[in-house]
Amino acid sequence: MDKFTTLTGVAAPLPMVNVDTDMIIPKQFLKTIKRTGLGVNLFDEMRFDDDGNEKPDFVLNQPAYRDARILVAGDNFGCGSSREHAPWALLDFGIRCVIAPSFADIFYNNCFKNGILPITLPQEDVDKLMDDAERGANAVLTVNLEDQTISGPDGGKIAFDVDPFKKECLLNGLDDIGLTLKNETAIGRFEESYSAQRPWA
Repeated sequence: MDKFTTLTGVAAPLPMVNVDTDMIIPKQFLKTIKRTGLGVNLFDEMRFDDDGNEKPDFVLNQPAYRDARILVAGDNFGCGSSREHAPWALLDFGIRCVIAPSFADIFYNNCFKNGILPITLPQEDVDKLMDDAERGANAVLTVNLEDQTISGPDGGKIAFDVDPFKKECLLNGLDDIGLTLKNETAIGRFEESYSAQRPWA
């Protein structure tokens, strides 16, 4: 998993509440267990019409936001089913940070496990960032995980809270497998000892 330290990029505004995981990545695209390749189908039903043509009014189809790295969204983002494909699709598209007033718990935790930083802020702060995000190509935010701050295009800063353990994992690029491998030497010693004491096992 890639480390998350400081992220500077265009922020796309998505002022919708209750964006569920089926909107993020519709169920027909859940046939893969690979974490890559899902970005093309991110928000598929909102991005494309029935003929597969882009809907020009959807934010991520607009030229200024095609390379967005940050998403500023509404309340209860990531609700619905617990599919891990949702953060996979966001990450594959290039989104590394989602900012919203609240998240569904499972989606929130899945983001950290896949290298995405979900930031929960009071509605008034989200409104300010949403206003910044609506500036198009000038909607550049800088998210500093170490300092736990978001800097807007006018230089203003907003502080955010994050769980210390989850923060440490993101800063060091550690997912569940990476955390386990930190103890690889101790695990190896245990396996050798266990095998020596129980050769029949």
